[in-house]
Amino acid sequence: MLNLEKIKQEKPIEELVSFSIVLIDKPSDWTSFDVVNKVRGIFSSFGIKKAGHFGTLDPNVTGLLPICLGDACKVQEYFMHKNKTYIGKMKIHKQIKREELEQEMKKFLGKINQLPPVKSSVKRVVREREIIEFKLTNFDEKKQEAEFLSKVEAGTYIRKLIHDLGESLGIGAQMTELRRIEAGIFNENNKEYTTIENLSKLVAEKNEKELKKYLIPAEVILSFMNGFEVSEEVVTKLKNGSPLFRTMLINEKDAKTIENLEQPFGVISKNKIIEIAKSTKQFKNPDILAKPEVLIVKQN
Repeated sequence: MLNLEKIKQEKPIEELVSFSIVLIDKPSDWTSFDVVNKVRGIFSSFGIKKAGHFGTLDPNVTGLLPICLGDACKVQEYFMHKNKTYIGKMKIHKQIKREELEQEMKKFLGKINQLPPVKSSVKRVVREREIIEFKLTNFDEKKQEAEFLSKVEAGTYIRKLIHDLGESLGIGAQMTELRRIEAGIFNENNKEYTTIENLSKLVAEKNEKELKKYLIPAEVILSFMNGFEVSEEVVTKLKNGSPLFRTMLINEKDAKTIENLEQPFGVISKNKIIEIAKSTKQFKNPDILAKPEVLIVKQN
């Protein structure tokens, strides 16, 4: 794992912005696209033309929405398909005891089949999703109002989960409130977590010192991806599309590890990611270990 704080301090603000992630507390009534557009506009003075998010939130859902800026959009896909955690509220349509509700919720743990709701943006076909955690955190039996926490596989529709719970109970249930508190490696405890208003204020004031606190270097990808260091002399060759040769590695022992990797990995030099690469056996030359998947061309 690279030293993210060192990267923050050493990179000029323009370079940091161009390969970074910001964690936004999405307000209600905003679409994820609205947030992306707003954040892109805030950082336009830094030359940012591209921005994206790591998983859509419905307009009425609040909470954590990681936004990638500039070249960080090139590694967006690697962050997307990670587990999400939500807290929410639901209304039970008929009288039920807490114990009965809890027992029914346990039946949804593990792999389930889910049909996306009618208003979803994806094709309406049954998909398998995993419910990792689904529990009550509070229940008012008089009002039949429940608070819950659910950790799920990416792509799970919580509103549909609550609807299906109600169907399973035979009495109906409706989600009334939802907030995402965790998206992959990011959660509400991240000190960089902030609001659109705060980012806009700091950029307008040109408060670089305070702004840097909310910029997460995209090198954070190495918290869940292997990284291997190459000598500084070969960086230009890699940026020009060269495959990764054994002789490029600083630590020769890394070659054996790379040969056995099935997942993409980072190639780094001097505390910066040069590319995301993938081990391949298609080359006849045994000295070639991997080919590039994503070149981070502006990392100088």
